[in-house]
Amino acid sequence: MSKKLLEHIVNPTDLRKLDVSQLPQLAKELRDFIIDIVSVKEGHLGASLGVVELTIALHYVFDTPNDLLVWDVGHQAYGHKILTERRKKFDTNRQLGGISGFPKRSESVYDTFGVGHSSTAISAALGMAIASQLKGENKHHIAVVGDASIASGMAFEGLNHAGVTDANLLIILNDNAIGIDPSVGALKNYLTAVKDGKNPKQNNIIKSLNIDYSGPIDGHDVNGLIAELERLKKVKGPKFLHIVTTKGKGLQQAEADQVKYHAPGKFDAATGEIHKKSEENLPPKFQDVFGLTLVELAKNNPKIIGITPAMPSGSSMKFMMDAFPKRAIDVGIAEQHAVTLSAGMATQGMVVFCNIYSTFLQRAFDQVIHDVALQNLPVIFCLDRAGLVGEDGATHHGVFDLAYLRCIPNMIIYAPKDETELQNILYTASLGLKNPIAIRYPRGRGKNADWKFPSDFQKIDIGKSKKLKKGKNVAILSTGTIADNVTQALNGIEDDGHFAHYHFGFVKPLDEKKLHKICDKFSTIITVEDGVTTGGFGSAVLEFSAKNDYVNEIFLCGVPDYFIEHGTVDELQQFCNIDVDGLRSLFSGLLEEEEQDED
Repeated sequence: MSKKLLEHIVNPTDLRKLDVSQLPQLAKELRDFIIDIVSVKEGHLGASLGVVELTIALHYVFDTPNDLLVWDVGHQAYGHKILTERRKKFDTNRQLGGISGFPKRSESVYDTFGVGHSSTAISAALGMAIASQLKGENKHHIAVVGDASIASGMAFEGLNHAGVTDANLLIILNDNAIGIDPSVGALKNYLTAVKDGKNPKQNNIIKSLNIDYSGPIDGHDVNGLIAELERLKKVKGPKFLHIVTTKGKGLQQAEADQVKYHAPGKFDAATGEIHKKSEENLPPKFQDVFGLTLVELAKNNPKIIGITPAMPSGSSMKFMMDAFPKRAIDVGIAEQHAVTLSAGMATQGMVVFCNIYSTFLQRAFDQVIHDVALQNLPVIFCLDRAGLVGEDGATHHGVFDLAYLRCIPNMIIYAPKDETELQNILYTASLGLKNPIAIRYPRGRGKNADWKFPSDFQKIDIGKSKKLKKGKNVAILSTGTIADNVTQALNGIEDDGHFAHYHFGFVKPLDEKKLHKICDKFSTIITVEDGVTTGGFGSAVLEFSAKNDYVNEIFLCGVPDYFIEHGTVDELQQFCNIDVDGLRSLFSGLLEEEEQDED
């Protein structure tokens, strides 16, 4: 029995002591290690399995961390983390207090750039390469672009600039023809033709940009990779290596179902079978409420269009794509394009549902302002994964949307408190609005196991709030699904009608008529949100109070003014004191203070 290699590798210096003939064995051990850990601890799987040989070859050939390696997208970097001093900590991946699921500069010198969002590596690595030139340093700079990230506009911006420099930059295209869902678009077709040998060499896009192109080569042939990387080390200027890989390589089920095994949850490491969770009598996922409702609305309105940037499965836009393939469009990893495409359609009277994860809409902020809101086009933004999303951490929390959207004129912002309200606001928006609207809802399941579909649609009055509980002393104002935490917290307190609870689904426009009544009646007001308190819903209430010369005592509960790391949603809500127990403790403390004052 051959001795284990991986357990003796702490960092790439140890790796480089191996003979090239030993690297295929190391690749198998590294794959098995990733599978064993992720099967139990969960996380991203397929992408990292696909680049095991490339990861080994890069650290074997280049002098990392002196040579700078940038991974794009970051969820393909598990093997990189294991080989760079984090093997013994890898079982803490994506857990509270553990290592991040993405490369992170503060975590390791080997993580040269934070890469939670896609298509940033070429620009970042080019910036590093130009900086090295200016400092007179002789370093290599490598950007590994995978999971369809090459098709994003920012990647092309980086390529466009790189082609007019003599920077020591190597761009590696990890071409597996899939992101989270299968790749789409003309570039994908072009790359397929290149791989199939059907594209004439004189028609090479990369060469036309004055970048040295080589490939495509087998990304699972570690010897071939090392030979080509050694050759490219001697080539001056910007270089582009096209490699072909299989996402999920080494696990049969992951290769066969690459979408499901992108992040499969817990599974059997030996068989690859995903552990099934009983979904009987469970509330629906908010994503499915969105997707099923959109299909139902589209049946009666031929002007309804669905648009998503590369997330049809995750957002449940897949339902619309299956039912109305010509009216549901996956534009690839291109959030800016998705927003302006929606705006263009809206000018022609189409009812456009633009579904983007909250954290990814940040990448299209200018388009939301300039192309949609400034022209007051009634695009319907459906912001999936709003609030704290859990183990993906700081790069993916959808906690900034209320703050960054609230400052935009013409924008309506709505946060439903449950599945029924989500369904009804989608229906209301489909009837036609005079303004753009952003509808934000969280990842995962709702709370209503009795929710049925289809059900009767009810139109929602724009800008109106709801009283959920009567009270006489303290008003609690919440927005979105965090209302359930407030309700549970209040249910555990004997308050004798002390607390009132109001749901402000509309963060913009605020229900000012109701706010006047609240400020007149209650000396103490508490706002609760699952977004940042700086500029969010609570800030809006404070602004209203100041503008109208109220002197109420107002407490803001939400996400504090720093980046929240990774952990379960429950753990992170507890950290922000917006979990049930944290809110109950706050409410109980206020109740005790007021009772003492009365004594």
